[in-house]
Amino acid sequence: MINVYVPRDTSSLSMGADEVAIAISKLPTDINIIRNGTWGMTYLEPLVEVETKKGRVAYGPVTVSDVQSLYDSDFLSGGDHVLCQGLTSEIDYLKNQDRLTFARCGLIDPLSISDYLNNGGFEGLSNALKMSGTEIVDDVTTSGLRGRGGAAFPTGIKWNTVKDASGTQKYICCNADEGDSGTFSDRILMECDPFCLIEGMTIAGIAVGATKGYIYLRSEYPLCKEILHEALKIARSEKYLGSDIRGSRKSFDIEVRIGAGSYVCGEETAMLDSLEGKRGMVRAKPPLPAHVGLFGKPTVINNVISLASVPIILAKGGEYYKNFGIGRSRGTIAFQITGNVKRGGLIEKAFGVTLNELVNEYGGGTYTGKPIKTAQVGGPLGAYLSIDDFKLPLDYEAYSEKGLVLGHGGIVVFDETANMLDQAKFAFDFCAIESCGKCTPCRIGSTRGSELLDNLDVEGNMALTQELCELMDTSSLCAMGGMTPIPVKSALKHWPQDFEKS
Repeated sequence: MINVYVPRDTSSLSMGADEVAIAISKLPTDINIIRNGTWGMTYLEPLVEVETKKGRVAYGPVTVSDVQSLYDSDFLSGGDHVLCQGLTSEIDYLKNQDRLTFARCGLIDPLSISDYLNNGGFEGLSNALKMSGTEIVDDVTTSGLRGRGGAAFPTGIKWNTVKDASGTQKYICCNADEGDSGTFSDRILMECDPFCLIEGMTIAGIAVGATKGYIYLRSEYPLCKEILHEALKIARSEKYLGSDIRGSRKSFDIEVRIGAGSYVCGEETAMLDSLEGKRGMVRAKPPLPAHVGLFGKPTVINNVISLASVPIILAKGGEYYKNFGIGRSRGTIAFQITGNVKRGGLIEKAFGVTLNELVNEYGGGTYTGKPIKTAQVGGPLGAYLSIDDFKLPLDYEAYSEKGLVLGHGGIVVFDETANMLDQAKFAFDFCAIESCGKCTPCRIGSTRGSELLDNLDVEGNMALTQELCELMDTSSLCAMGGMTPIPVKSALKHWPQDFEKS
């Protein structure tokens, strides 16, 4: 029997992967179709792989109409075809990455716990069950892991605070409300390697003394919900979740909660309100969630990639993970390239790679073939970078020194036809729609900002726009209003000609 891999993640399904799998199953050969996840090379989806003596040979992007010609070309034996990409492991886009957190994505059937175990799964949890909470936290601290959701706060410090906090009940909250434009790494991880997130959350629970975890999942990810629910059932049945995990007398369980469809619920305290059944509103800090979090209890809040990076740290040690990256930015980050780009997808690299490498070498430049004008890094509230900034190493400190943010690693590419006045106005409009409304600078400032950009021909409105940006930056309650000026100011700085009304 020949093993043929056809992905089942959202991006592949949207491109007809289910129909391709059905068409392949009807070929007059004994075929075992394995529904794996995406490798992150979304520009090649659906990517069909055939297991051969040489290794897995990839073909893509495959449509139903290609199946017969693939069969005629003997693709089931790795035969040549115009869609043949060679051995999957040798594709440059994948071969030159630093796959740590995403090592299993694309490789395995996401819901096969045997696949997970055979590829390093639960090694970190097995080690953690033999360690004290302090030893686990020390290992995470040594690794240099920082939050991959935007603020980049050191994970070890956050965990240590919750570990030392008093209280009989503590919680682990996974923020899976991935709402930034151009981001999909959380979705890929959850759809393609859900046990990795489960393992990371369980290790976190054991480390700080929490027995309950919640995954706050955005409502726009129905397939994630389906896969996570099934993965949680399997993990419980195999005693990797629940009471007396693997005979250790330690307990931890996870529940999936669906988000409220609000961008601001990606902010940690608004997420907590939503989890508690309230309207998602940003809380004033202090107190910090590590002391007074979910239901008033000490709570660890990390995003998907932060928690999913923990298993390899506990499996191979903090020093191993720390060897990747530069400066204070240790380990790897999953960059996601979208927009006007030829080869969009997910690229896991150690900190220090440049935007030029990601967009031009991995991404292949613009899809239109026109010169690149800019790329927005860090979501809808991230800065628009000039071509000169494409040479900066992608690490937290280098970007912070320039007033830029890495955020969740999303990169949206624009060619020379982009109008930066339109993009700046989008930032204000986006904030006006998504603001929770609690603080005046964000609620009112975003609306006034959009009006000002609509009327730049009025004398003094440009100066008022700059003044408004400063006010929102310094006075907003959370990053929603505080970061809205970032894309506006970067657009004004680098492309002032786009703001000149004719």
